[in-house]
Amino acid sequence: MPRLEELANVALRVPSILVLDLLYKCDIEGLTEHLKAKNEDMLFKYKYVIWNMYYLGHLINVVVLVLPLRHIVTLYLHILAALLLYMGHQISKDYIREELQYGYEGAVYLDSLAFNRFVSAMTSQIILSTLCAFLMKTRKVWLFSAHMLPLLARLCAAPHTTLLAVNTFAMGLTGSGIAIFLLSNLFVPYRLARAAYSELLQVIELYRLLAVGISLWNQFAVPLLFSVFWFVLFIVQLCSDVMSGNAASAAHQGIMFFLLTSVSECCATPYSLLGLTFVVSYLALGLLNLCKFYLGGYAAVQNENVMHRGVTEGVTLLLLALQTGLLDMQALQRTFLLSIILFIVVTSTLQSMIEITDPIILALGASRNRSLWKHFRGLSMCLLLLVFPVFMAYKISQFFHMDFWLLILVSSCMLTSLQVTGTMLIYSLFMVELFRSDPIESLDEVIYWVNAVSRVLEFVVALCVVAYGTWESLFGEWSWMGASVIIIHSYFNVWLRGQSGWRSFLLRQEAAKKINSLPRATAQQLQQHNDVCSICFQEMSSAVITYCRHFFHGNCLRKWLYVQETCPMCHQTVRPTPTDQTEASGDAPAERDEGPDLTAQEGNQNPDDGASQETQSNDVSPDSTEQEEEREANSNSYPVSCRD
Repeated sequence: MPRLEELANVALRVPSILVLDLLYKCDIEGLTEHLKAKNEDMLFKYKYVIWNMYYLGHLINVVVLVLPLRHIVTLYLHILAALLLYMGHQISKDYIREELQYGYEGAVYLDSLAFNRFVSAMTSQIILSTLCAFLMKTRKVWLFSAHMLPLLARLCAAPHTTLLAVNTFAMGLTGSGIAIFLLSNLFVPYRLARAAYSELLQVIELYRLLAVGISLWNQFAVPLLFSVFWFVLFIVQLCSDVMSGNAASAAHQGIMFFLLTSVSECCATPYSLLGLTFVVSYLALGLLNLCKFYLGGYAAVQNENVMHRGVTEGVTLLLLALQTGLLDMQALQRTFLLSIILFIVVTSTLQSMIEITDPIILALGASRNRSLWKHFRGLSMCLLLLVFPVFMAYKISQFFHMDFWLLILVSSCMLTSLQVTGTMLIYSLFMVELFRSDPIESLDEVIYWVNAVSRVLEFVVALCVVAYGTWESLFGEWSWMGASVIIIHSYFNVWLRGQSGWRSFLLRQEAAKKINSLPRATAQQLQQHNDVCSICFQEMSSAVITYCRHFFHGNCLRKWLYVQETCPMCHQTVRPTPTDQTEASGDAPAERDEGPDLTAQEGNQNPDDGASQETQSNDVSPDSTEQEEEREANSNSYPVSCRD
């Protein structure tokens, strides 16, 4: 039952959106301009009535759209009962017309044809009356049997002229009953609105406005509702094009153009544009989930990322459509603009697919996974993400003349292919190391330079786009829109990329400088240390010694310093060691081993020396005193072993 309620909650609200969409398309101004009347006063009254009916139609459909489900069901039941009553009167009217054409006024049971018509009409009327009573949940079937009066009169052998009068009376009786029902429930919408308003105020007072909005969004299932509405609109448009013969003419231009034309016809109003937004969002979500399932199975689909829910693609389409004035364009212009917007949306979806594929394919190479099927799935997805953007750029460059906007679209495809190329190169390096007997010592440096070359190429592409856009704005057609896009593109794709790359380069230079300045451990020191590297937990045949007297592999510490500048063990800042301290650091362990002798010697020193040292210490500045105390505390707190 909950599933049925969810289905009814969406299906019963779709007609209201369809009517709102039709009302938005109505050209009321054009209709009122062609009105004719005897004088200006009558013309004004006609326009006044038409505009009021137009606004009243909007109001009624909005009210029906936001009604609770149980009230919508009740409303549809009443509408269905009214339609059945209308059908009953139509059956009676058709029966009387056939009787008039037949011309027989005797008893119906004496003529076989007349009797057959009577039985079939009476059976239909009885079924309709029973259905009306069932829908209204009452056993008083006679309340819905007014349309049977002409048949009862014919059964009593009433003349044909009397049948017409009885039929008119029956229609008036039914109309009176409907009017009385409407008048008795005239204030029901007001009571419902008042109750909903008071309940809404209480909820807002308890849960605030944002929580109420989220609750109503989920209660009305807004994304699913507008998606179903748009699909219904799209199917109706396709059927209309096929029946009108537009499909045959569009077949010469290709099925893609025919579909784009149908889609553009289904986004001519704000309601249909909002429906297309949710449809694109759902399609992007399905494509991203399919990518996750293909790469990692069902478990990968369950690991949801907020940025991979298709929201970005839907919002992108909506913002671009509103910014470019898609709703105000003609059909052909709207088709071409929509194709560009959908191209941008597809590019954004491909970028999200790269973000999903990149860590998976790199993890396969780094973890030395030997499952051929997993490697095949990852490589095939990378190949698709490498080739498809190039194909898209080639296709769109055939339809449009090269300008700044087309260059942005093509550059986005190039950036996507460049990212995939860099990922596949790093994966290839991992696989080469897998089949080697000994690991590649400088693998991280090679990977860094592969990434660096890829980022430099991306930076160059973005810089070319900005340069072309600036040249076109200065010597071609200048516009505020183009200038704003150039500024945004320059900041996000040029300045931030360059700043990030330069910061990464400086960080690596600083890390390399620190590693080269640190002293190397001797064989005797490694033997005394007798421990593994605290970063990779592997035996150390060579190591560097930090200022805080901890031992690490040089490459391991370099990778660590790329991320943060503190020691992995004691979280003390790793600073480059001066040259004189580096040369003297080889004797440091020996001095620490001779600690007891030095202590004894210091204990036998002349008291005058101690007094002179105390006098000198009093002349030292407070900052140098604090540095000496901190250095002594660090040297006394951290032993040589890594397992402190």
